Amino acid sequence: MSAIQPIRMKFFFPIVVLLIFFSCSKEPEKPGPASSGEISQIILSYIGGNHGSYTIIKVSPDSIHVEKGNTTDKSHTENNIAISEASWQQLIKPIDIRALNKIRSSPSRQSVDRTDETFQVKTRNKVHVYVNAYTDTLHYRQLENFKIQLEKILPKDHH
Repeated sequence: MSAIQPIRMKFFFPIVVLLIFFSCSKEPEKPGPASSGEISQIILSYIGGNHGSYTIIKVSPDSIHVEKGNTTDKSHTENNIAISEASWQQLIKPIDIRALNKIRSSPSRQSVDRTDETFQVKTRNKVHVYVNAYTDTLHYRQLENFKIQLEKILPKDHH
């Protein structure tokens, strides 16, 4: 076994733990008009790389919560941004809930010191999770359009 393998594992384990921690954090469900087919939250995360970097963007109907950090230097920042109902509608407009099941994930790239892009699209009855779905050029377009709309709202220093 080479000396590089233990180093990769040393970085891989904390990243996986961070991903599990942030994706499993349960926020209280807000009562509201969301029916079973409406989107209640979208989480976009970028986790991995050779320094254990992460950016987690949680978008809900009234706010955007951004967490950024690095496991190597143990840095962590958080920002909250209030958004209007119109902004929320503009963000989710590109997403067709009926077509979400067609999107296909790809294998994780963290094991080779790369970053994984993970989407979680939550409705009242289901959570759709995609890892590196950008390789699905046919069905990823709606998530790409969401990212384009999100970039228009987020401060320029979020990445």
